Amino acid sequence: MAGTLPAPSVTDDYAQRVTKDLAENRGGQERVRAELARLQSELAELEKSEVLLMKMQEVLGGAPKSPTKKAKSKTAAVPAARSNSGTSTRKAQTSGRKAGAQKGTSPRESGEPTWLDRTTAYLTGQSEPKSAAEVTSALAEAHPERTVPAAVVRNALEQGVAQGRVERSKQGRSVFYTSIAAAAPESLDPVQS
Repeated sequence: MAGTLPAPSVTDDYAQRVTKDLAENRGGQERVRAELARLQSELAELEKSEVLLMKMQEVLGGAPKSPTKKAKSKTAAVPAARSNSGTSTRKAQTSGRKAGAQKGTSPRESGEPTWLDRTTAYLTGQSEPKSAAEVTSALAEAHPERTVPAAVVRNALEQGVAQGRVERSKQGRSVFYTSIAAAAPESLDPVQS
């Protein structure tokens, strides 16, 4: 029986199993770290979007509400990943900022008029009612450096109606807007006492 191989020992079996389990464990850690980094990046993007949306709400005159503070206090802090994935998160955040800057959708600078101010000012200079589309195209022409979203202009016009700065009138299915300041001189009695 000199030609037969010796039977592997139990210690060798356990050593192989431990090595295999250790490799699987390390692979699982890397997978979880990658998922954690992706989720942290997604969370950072959502938080940036929230800040932008809150600024837009503030610009449009709505009172900013922060229900997220309650949510943040209820959630546990997530530790940062211990791998190099933190650099990819920072790169994603930086590239997100660059992409936003390229689109021309920068937040309003201090002292810059709001969309409500711009729409009201435009309507004040008009002698007849204008549709939201007409106001949008006029503002886009007046401010070529800015993106003028039609939805933002419509919201600003409706906010002006709610605040009593703009008057809305319907003609069939069309809606037209007039500045209250522009309409006021026409409604005054021309006879003075």
